[in-house]
Amino acid sequence: MRLRTLIDEIDYIELVNLEDTSYEIEGISYNSKKAQPNDIFICLVGEHVDGHEYAEEAAANGATVFVVERRLNADLPQIVVSSTDEMIAKIAALFYGYPSRKLNVIGVTGTNGKTTVTHLIQKLYEANGQKCALIGTLGHKFSSDDSYHDAKHTTPQAPELQALLYNINEKCIDNVVMEVSSHSLVQHRVDYCDFNGAVLTNLTQDHLDFHITMENYFKAKALLFSQLVAGDFAVINLDDKYAEAFLGVISPTVSTYTYAVNREADVMAKDIVFEHDGAAFTCVVKGKEYKTKLAMNGMFSVYNILAALTTALALDFDIEKSLRVLEKIPGVAGRFEIVVNKPAVIVDYAHTPDGLENVLKAAREITPQGGQLICIFGCGGDRDATKRPKMGEIAERLADKVIVTSDNPRSENPQQIITDILAGIKKVNEVIVEPDRELAIKEAYKLANANDVVLVAGKGHEDYQILANETIHFDDREKVREIFIGE
Repeated sequence: MRLRTLIDEIDYIELVNLEDTSYEIEGISYNSKKAQPNDIFICLVGEHVDGHEYAEEAAANGATVFVVERRLNADLPQIVVSSTDEMIAKIAALFYGYPSRKLNVIGVTGTNGKTTVTHLIQKLYEANGQKCALIGTLGHKFSSDDSYHDAKHTTPQAPELQALLYNINEKCIDNVVMEVSSHSLVQHRVDYCDFNGAVLTNLTQDHLDFHITMENYFKAKALLFSQLVAGDFAVINLDDKYAEAFLGVISPTVSTYTYAVNREADVMAKDIVFEHDGAAFTCVVKGKEYKTKLAMNGMFSVYNILAALTTALALDFDIEKSLRVLEKIPGVAGRFEIVVNKPAVIVDYAHTPDGLENVLKAAREITPQGGQLICIFGCGGDRDATKRPKMGEIAERLADKVIVTSDNPRSENPQQIITDILAGIKKVNEVIVEPDRELAIKEAYKLANANDVVLVAGKGHEDYQILANETIHFDDREKVREIFIGE
């Protein structure tokens, strides 16, 4: 792209040292170490790092023009804008030719369930003979049979996201289903991404270290729905306590579809039964009933299936065919994944109060009569500390035995995180505390009998643990197999 074209399309305050604007921009960078020759370098201002301080390093690596919020004290070509954080998305979309406009993009947001729902929707597209790419927590996939390509964030930064959407379009894939995090919405990572549909799973406490209040958290998620226009669709979980608030931000020109278990909705589940091999229920779609037996388990899985099926309704897919496809899907790695059978050991990503409560209730449903439910969990460091005692209270209330351990402590003292968790537990002397996660799993092995259920919560699919000074390999599923069955 010619620099002149870019300048003509964006709002700027002034141009500095930019006599020649005829040359080509060949890439976008915001990390000075990764800057390439002829890149445009965006000086982002973050919580801990100010990109303006690294402009000269980016120039040494070949960057030729700099987008800044304040003039650099250097003889470099500069475009001064009011916010580099907002401008990076516009520049990325412009550079890649607004690729989302050539695609059908569905955004899935919510506190829990995003990963599973995106995978279910991808499967439904493919069952209807349409290609669909996926972008989310585990990375991105160009098809359900593709392996994951790694991602650093649930939703990538704007240049990576726009480049990925461009790549998807180049591969002649027409549809994309994407997890959309609250961070990405307020940090402008998905600005200039043209969504054709938006799906809400739920809204419960998470990320309050960043958003501070639930109202701010809601407003962040609501941005995805407020930008929908005529011809787009929204899918809303009517059982969620924020459902009415979300419905209130959606334009009346947008087609809205609802799902629920406890309220009248377009898609509902009734007569729900949980068994060791999955959940069974009657699915009601626009008044028509379908008997359904899932390979997945737990009430949260029922909600995830309803969210995907309601999206199928919005896309005008055949409902019975869609249900039969959904019934066969075993679930997503690290989401209520039964790793060992006797005792049943479940690994789950639950790392919020609501997530832990849901997965413990699901685990209780499959705990045999006379069996005990053992819960191992911790909380991440440098994250919302207010949820720690709440999760302690939930674990004590819903499990028979609780083992408190470390999750990803990051820069925090693991013992302080555990102390915060224990503040929510009444009978602290009955709780096992073992900061070493591997030893905590070994404690569960000593406690568990063949008809017990063990839940290892918090990390799910993650194969690492983030400590103060290093990130080590640690996979709950590997450790469980090694400890419980010697694999």
